[in-house]
Amino acid sequence: MRRRDLLKLGAMAPALDVPAHRWDGYDFGAGPRVTDRLNQGPFGITEDDGWFTTSSTTASKAPIRNFGQGLVGYTWEESGPSLAARRGAETLEAHVEKMAKLPFVDVLYVRCDWRDVQKRPGRLDLSPIWALTLDAARRHGLRVAFRVQLSNPEFQPKQLAMPEFVSGRVPLVPIGKGYREPRYDHPEFQKAFRELTGLLAAEFDANPLIEFVDLMQYGFWGEGHTGNLPSSFPDYVTAEKTSLAMTEVQLEAFRRCHLAVNTQPDITNVGNRAVIDLAVRSGCWLRSDSILVEEPEQIEALSNRPPWLAAVMEDGYFREYRTGKEYLPIDGAGINKMENSMLHTLDLGANYWSLWTEADNLARYHEQFPEGFNTLQRRMGYRVRPSWVWQRKRYGTMELVIAFANDGVAGVPGVLRIILESPDGKFRAEGSLDAGHPLGGKLRQAAFLLPRELTAGTLHLRAEIETRAGVRRPVRWACAQPLAANGAYPITLKAAGDGDWRKNV
Repeated sequence: MRRRDLLKLGAMAPALDVPAHRWDGYDFGAGPRVTDRLNQGPFGITEDDGWFTTSSTTASKAPIRNFGQGLVGYTWEESGPSLAARRGAETLEAHVEKMAKLPFVDVLYVRCDWRDVQKRPGRLDLSPIWALTLDAARRHGLRVAFRVQLSNPEFQPKQLAMPEFVSGRVPLVPIGKGYREPRYDHPEFQKAFRELTGLLAAEFDANPLIEFVDLMQYGFWGEGHTGNLPSSFPDYVTAEKTSLAMTEVQLEAFRRCHLAVNTQPDITNVGNRAVIDLAVRSGCWLRSDSILVEEPEQIEALSNRPPWLAAVMEDGYFREYRTGKEYLPIDGAGINKMENSMLHTLDLGANYWSLWTEADNLARYHEQFPEGFNTLQRRMGYRVRPSWVWQRKRYGTMELVIAFANDGVAGVPGVLRIILESPDGKFRAEGSLDAGHPLGGKLRQAAFLLPRELTAGTLHLRAEIETRAGVRRPVRWACAQPLAANGAYPITLKAAGDGDWRKNV
């Protein structure tokens, strides 16, 4: 929105628009609240013989499946399930199962219309894809994410994304090329939208399988735009106020699982910058539905987002993963178009890469071009491990100082909580690193002061990620060295009089 255009609106409303800005160094607030903050240094050494390195680790090359990152297989997208399932050549059950069984898939994703989750007021009427997806995720140890679209151009003008009980009560505005959009600001639409949001939150917010939920935004595919067509709002201020109000409704309803906001530039003048600003300050993750064709504004936002936020990426253009040369020409570096796209996910420091619906194509692609997915599995998201473990004399007892390394390209999407405990449960200490730390490719140190009676033996070091509303999920260390059966890294303490305190053991 240009400010001179806003002035034409006169005294209708104050200017609410958020101007374009650089994201690096921009003040989005302090991030998630950190409880029981650990001492994170600096750790000066005052006694040369008063410390030693007790252990160290190196980076694992294996895929590490943790909350807040992964490859996302679609069981349903804006046009439906796989092409074979749409044509009746395979059952919906077979389609979902094939996607869930792919060894590189971490998250199953449903992107469907409002009419696929609700047909009447007051209750959800979930399409069968929901139960199938949740069941497959449960059986295969995967997680689930979703988006409910308020508008979908794939089926217009024949069918709207809204259920009939909503579209029959809300004015529809022709915006060109046969498309119709509802008046999102209409009281009946807002009433139905609030009910939908509440029903979805009641059903899914506390479900531990849910990884993230895309914000329901204005326009085509819920992405905050109607392409090069005008919006259905009467003016910009109404559009921005309505978009912000709808965002606030969802932020209020979903308290446990993460919401993700699309970074679509405001090409339709509906208040996207204001929505993104509010969402980021509220802890929402960022997403984009394509990658190489995105504008500099989106790349700036995604690559310089606050480190405690995840980024979800997909490519809406090269999404069928066909392997013929006519589909995937190889460039001079020996890289095909799809691989070129997915590897740019690493340039953005992103956490997720989306795989769409064609499981058979994905399997063939991975067999023929394995390096793309393998590289993402080794580097995408966060990959945290205790790189150095030091033991030192302090305050008449022992202290452990640990340098946590992050071999991934993204910060921790939340707060990393560290637990140090004895295997018998008699000793336990815990606390948190600052939000987002350790950052991608960086180290973060933290210390635990041990009780005086704890002078020898083995301690277990575990980690959890704390997300919205204090929800905690286990984090598996991404180190090559062996872990205990419970995923903890074992640390063997050394008594003060044992050997050379500076010797690595």
